[in-house]
Amino acid sequence: MKIIAGNSNRPLAEAIAGHLGVGMTKATIRRFADMEVFVEILENVRGEDLFIIQPTSFPANDNLMELLIAIDACRRGSARRITSVLPYYGYARQDRKSGPRSPISAKLVANLLTTAGTDRVLTMDLHAGQIQGFFDIPLDNLHALPVFIRHIRATLPADDIVVVSPDVGGVVRARSMAKRLNAELAIIDKRRERAGMSEVMNIIGEVRGRRCILIDDIADSAGTLCNAAGALKEAGAVSVSAYVTHGVLSGAAVARVNNSPMEKLVITDSILATPEVKASGKIEQLSIAAILAEAVLRISEERSVSSLFD
Repeated sequence: MKIIAGNSNRPLAEAIAGHLGVGMTKATIRRFADMEVFVEILENVRGEDLFIIQPTSFPANDNLMELLIAIDACRRGSARRITSVLPYYGYARQDRKSGPRSPISAKLVANLLTTAGTDRVLTMDLHAGQIQGFFDIPLDNLHALPVFIRHIRATLPADDIVVVSPDVGGVVRARSMAKRLNAELAIIDKRRERAGMSEVMNIIGEVRGRRCILIDDIADSAGTLCNAAGALKEAGAVSVSAYVTHGVLSGAAVARVNNSPMEKLVITDSILATPEVKASGKIEQLSIAAILAEAVLRISEERSVSSLFD
């Protein structure tokens, strides 16, 4: 196999290659003066099993174009198979029509990847499971849950834990974690009574005197997490921690987390951490390189990927 890294998260790509014991394939990915993307593969890839690692995080459009052009370069170099590894799948939140004349951009990105020439997609914790159906090629959706559970067991006492879903849409994810931790489940029902009014939080489940763990797939502005943490503390929670796969953390999100009642926010390195994230004393980043490397190896050797989570 050969590993190619885009510019989006090169440290993660290098960590994956290190776990696999393979070198990074030499490639040039640069910009012309007008910021047009240019990709050149500097090694022979004819007949090779290629894995292009490129989360499509900020700047999402630039990183997506890098990936598409890299796929095209590999296809024209006669690669045997091209797997796009997107630890973070950008545009995943646009998975349905949210109103009249609105796009389904997650489907558009799936079409672009397929048309560019990728044969397979490997990603982690898709925002919505139905995105898998947008692809007419194989897609493997990994989960960060095993990484989070190991961290929770190593840092928190086993008793008095309650896993909390910050909204109704994340109940399946929260229930899965609660089952593995043998913990109870709580749900936060949020609603905005009218435009301009703050959200009203209703907590379903018993959290008083308990250690609460919020679980979600994406933290962008972190407003939902911080509001949920405040509501849980007001309801009598002893402590509140949050575990989120993709730490987008745009705008004032890091400052919001730092000023929130949360004891800590644990994210993965699916997205390259900004200097603000690294400097925060409340944000901890866990590596998913090992689980991605194992999935890459199993795909290359035509072995089961789903058995990783059995």
